[in-house]
Amino acid sequence: MARLPRNNLKLNITSCQKLSSNTQRRSALIFRSLSSKPRLPATTTSLARNITPLPSYTTPFINRLVTTTSTISITSNPTTSTKMSTSSTTATGQNPHNRQPSPTTPPPWLTPFLSHLHSLPPPSRSFTLSTLHPLPPSFSSTSTPTPFSSTVPVLPRARTCIYRGLWAQLPTNDKNPAEFNPSVFESDLITFTTDARMEKAAEIVDTASGERIEEGGGMTGGGGPVEAVFWIESARDSESGEEKKVMTQWRVRGTAWLLGPDADGEGAAKVREVLRQRMRRVPDKTPQDEKTWSWSKEVTAHFGNLSPVMRGTFKGPPPGQPVAFPPGKGEELGQEVEDLQDEVARRNFRVVVIVPTEVDQVDLSDARRPRRWLYLWRGKSYQAREAGGEVEGEWEKVEVWP
Repeated sequence: MARLPRNNLKLNITSCQKLSSNTQRRSALIFRSLSSKPRLPATTTSLARNITPLPSYTTPFINRLVTTTSTISITSNPTTSTKMSTSSTTATGQNPHNRQPSPTTPPPWLTPFLSHLHSLPPPSRSFTLSTLHPLPPSFSSTSTPTPFSSTVPVLPRARTCIYRGLWAQLPTNDKNPAEFNPSVFESDLITFTTDARMEKAAEIVDTASGERIEEGGGMTGGGGPVEAVFWIESARDSESGEEKKVMTQWRVRGTAWLLGPDADGEGAAKVREVLRQRMRRVPDKTPQDEKTWSWSKEVTAHFGNLSPVMRGTFKGPPPGQPVAFPPGKGEELGQEVEDLQDEVARRNFRVVVIVPTEVDQVDLSDARRPRRWLYLWRGKSYQAREAGGEVEGEWEKVEVWP
């Protein structure tokens, strides 16, 4: 696999075909979106500039996922291959994707997190997903006002997503026609689904660690930093049925990975390696049982877990494209998809898996005594690094001031 030079960040910058007299305007719109649209041809633009290093903070727990760089080279990708980051380094100096044995115990934050989340009806299990949106140097010269500093080539982006369960533990659904994997694994990897043509998919790929980006050669890849924020104001007690005050915010920080229909392919091997290291085999299962578990089958089961109308959205017009431009053949709103192998819908459908490296819990249920805890993934180091921190399994737990 070809490697990019150190500290390089590779972007998919697309243009459009010359279909009308508005070609230049259309190209500018799509260029500014930086959205990966496989059906549109990519340009071969190469851009580079020097930037001021990101500030270093002395306050604990800040910018653990940011890698300081001195130069960023932004280039286009003439193919539709998905890039993947095989590893990334946090500000603590630990590599969260080192080759280590799979975790043996659930993280200490998982039980309270799931108890809060599962007490809500499924439609209410939403969260805010934040990503980084890369900008080309020429963006500041456009007529569109931009509130960004010339020293930081990214902007924050946030949107609401629906929680789809934990990876390898897809919730049962009687209306799901897909074949399920056997119950071999469990994990603490949060999942949601997205359209590969949406900006967040490109951002997850394009902001992967510039020092370790490789070509994925398919629809599966990623590795960019993300943060998922859950706010649980109240929940119904499972035993009494009474509404209780929760007032807790959960912030899950880590990297995100896109899984497509080629998740079992050779090009997705690095992604499978990263995710497998954070998957726990169910105690009564054996290594032989693992061979019956399929990554592609799990992706298809996620697709089947959606309603036919929701599946049909993956055959809609390209998200973010001006309605002034007609959609492609077969791209229409309001479609229903019954075929779980529908070619167009499956080409655009992705399962996104978040690999958490830090979880921030703030409990505001007692206004006079709010509390906050940080959970930091330590792998097999078994060493606390923060004052007052305690190691539980592969995680360090430390209480901090809210």
